[in-house]
Amino acid sequence: MADVNVRPARPGEAGDVARVQRTSWARAGSSVVPTAILDRLVADEVVAHWAATIQAPPTPGHHVLVAREQEAIVGMVAFGPADSAASACKKGPEGLAEGQSGEGTNDDGPTGEIATLLVEPRWGRRGHGSRLLAATVDMAREDGLASLITWVPENDVSARTFFGSAGWEEAGSIRTLDADGTPFREICLHASIEQATDPDRQA
Repeated sequence: MADVNVRPARPGEAGDVARVQRTSWARAGSSVVPTAILDRLVADEVVAHWAATIQAPPTPGHHVLVAREQEAIVGMVAFGPADSAASACKKGPEGLAEGQSGEGTNDDGPTGEIATLLVEPRWGRRGHGSRLLAATVDMAREDGLASLITWVPENDVSARTFFGSAGWEEAGSIRTLDADGTPFREICLHASIEQATDPDRQA
């Protein structure tokens, strides 16, 4: 059996994290990720960004994990507490009204957001995405979160299928981002991660 695992990323692995992001989005193509965004991923600033995010996360609840097979880093996930996106995800087809902000909670309790979950294409279909998602859920629960959301490109059928197979649902919200003048539409997916209470368990 292959030696596989998921663990927190280390600062020296920022280049590997950036590579996974770049190759994964490039394989998806410009119909999923606008060329303007793909072009930015070759800049040194991207590696510096990941190094800073790994070494000095914005809060203790922000994490970057990597999936490994043997000694190769083959996938990554970045997640943390949700901000206004948590409310946007629950407010209908166009998300949050302009100028409105959320508090990172909704009717389901404290909410987290997966910013990015990617597996390098040549390492696909080996369970790395599922292991990254399972590790994210476990860590999010430890951080006291009750639900998770993520925004994925509207045309990314692969991502929608992956999260859907794990029990995530479409929230009915869409947001449109501006990628250097190119509209970039994303849909919101969400899932409850609260564990069922055992009624026979003694307090």
